[in-house]
Amino acid sequence: QVQLVESGGGLVQAGGSLRLSCTASGRTFSSGLMGWFRQAPGKEREFVATINWTGSSTIYADSVKGRFTISRDNAKNTVYLQMNSLKPEDTAVYYCAARVYGSLSTIPSGYVYWGQGTQVTVSS
Repeated sequence: QVQLVESGGGLVQAGGSLRLSCTASGRTFSSGLMGWFRQAPGKEREFVATINWTGSSTIYADSVKGRFTISRDNAKNTVYLQMNSLKPEDTAVYYCAARVYGSLSTIPSGYVYWGQGTQVTVSS
């Protein structure tokens, strides 16, 4: 069984920054990919960013490109999402997702394991 635990969410003013963390436990992702999605009230879950095992390949949603950075520390089985220049429209529950192997994916069905989510609220 795999558990993903997110942390780092909170309330921040527009223009501010937050760093989300997601730590995996239960197994080692020897070749896995990890990603971040978000879901605002009344909206579908949307892709934010994804990263491969080595960290050499990433994909970002257009809405966050240039503002968010995804990274990972494999020794800690942890993926991070550094969020800068936050906007009110970034307000959502952010979910960490993982898959043991495969190509980078930007759709929810491309992932097997999910965290419980962490709330990010950006005030104007």
